Amino acid sequence: MVVIIPVGAVFTNNNRLKPARSFYNISAGSAKNLRNSQSSFRSKPTPAILLITNYQLPPVHLIQQKTAIFSFFSGSGFLDFGFESSGFNIVYVNEIYSPFLQAYRHSRQCLNLPQPEYGHCEGEEADVTRLVEGKPALHVRKLMQDARKKHDIIGFIAGPPCPDFSIGGKNRGGEGDKGKLSASYIELICQQQPDFFLFENVKGLWRTKQHKIFYDALKNQLAESGYVFVERLINAIEYGVPQDRDRIILIGFRKNVVKDMGISLDENSEMLPEGIFPWSSEILYPKSEVFSNPWPDTDAFACDGLLPCPDGIPKELTVQFWFQKNDVANHPNAEHYFQPRAGIKRFAAVDEGDVSKKSYKRLHRWRYSPTACYGNNEVHLHPYKVRRLSVAETLAIQSLPKKFALPENMTLSNMFKTVGNGVPYLASKGIAQTIIKFLETTEWHDKLPINKQLELPLQFV
Repeated sequence: MVVIIPVGAVFTNNNRLKPARSFYNISAGSAKNLRNSQSSFRSKPTPAILLITNYQLPPVHLIQQKTAIFSFFSGSGFLDFGFESSGFNIVYVNEIYSPFLQAYRHSRQCLNLPQPEYGHCEGEEADVTRLVEGKPALHVRKLMQDARKKHDIIGFIAGPPCPDFSIGGKNRGGEGDKGKLSASYIELICQQQPDFFLFENVKGLWRTKQHKIFYDALKNQLAESGYVFVERLINAIEYGVPQDRDRIILIGFRKNVVKDMGISLDENSEMLPEGIFPWSSEILYPKSEVFSNPWPDTDAFACDGLLPCPDGIPKELTVQFWFQKNDVANHPNAEHYFQPRAGIKRFAAVDEGDVSKKSYKRLHRWRYSPTACYGNNEVHLHPYKVRRLSVAETLAIQSLPKKFALPENMTLSNMFKTVGNGVPYLASKGIAQTIIKFLETTEWHDKLPINKQLELPLQFV
């Protein structure tokens, strides 16, 4: 018998073998002698010099199955679903607002997904500002310790509430009640030390000067706590979402994790080396190309009127394509929309595709939607019906599958709020799969051709 040994593999503290990048052979007799010294591997990471008989390295693409995800500000679980559908294990769900968490549970029942191992944390117990001190912090630490016994990697994911950084929102920055939640999430990361984290927020966090100062301070805090990171201004449409939605994505990894992967770091930089993180690997429609298509502008509104799809556009990025794909007329949330109390004439007066005003935007059936945002008096009208969009239609615009539904007893306000707050599903899935590709990579080449991370120039306002 010949035993295959992974070069550079190590036994971890829980006696698991970490895969290596290459192999060499030793004789069965040598392996037998080496096996007798296995007990020495239990105290600390030690070079692996044997494999148990019949041991097979797990397929590298299963790395996400060995990862435990702790989710914060989970809402109804759009971000989580992207990670779940990519194979990650969501083990902890944190959402302070009970109606959103009820929707989270309901949607998982619709999708036949398992419940998180450590359950759902809601109400005051889910207040992230309280998780950074005292008994709540110790509880999270105990969950982390338990998770490490069963998983090789632990990740935190979150999109903290963004109104205080939104140009169209309250704009109070890091001093606002919502802004402080971002700081608490970063503090939680620094305390608990997950192997990687994801932070999602609006582009106003770096576009506005006062908010960028706050954002840079958060990154400095993470760097001082042992993290290196990548950041990018993504647009959801790049991942196949029928929506123009810019968001900042900040992804960080513990330095020791990155070094164990064989990546050389610049000790004077808080960023991963350029080209290391494969941002472009899951991008289907680069911004430079997708917005240059001959999209239709406006057409006169006609109730239930017919309008053929124009040539030269990616039909799969249009509102109408997703309405048909999700069969929105027969969706459980098809009848969930606000009935106009007055102003029906105004509804009919807006041209199809006219999204020039803050409110009363009428979507064009053969174009992508503007950012799905249904609060602050922002009203989005159906392309060819005299009404607002239904919840079923907004879920389609967020690229969720047709089986994803919200509970019927949820208020309309809460339905539209949770939809507008959520990370578009296909964008979340694309980012999750990009993280997988990064963690799977075994050969590194500096300065691979990629799109710049924060592509747009800073325009301080």
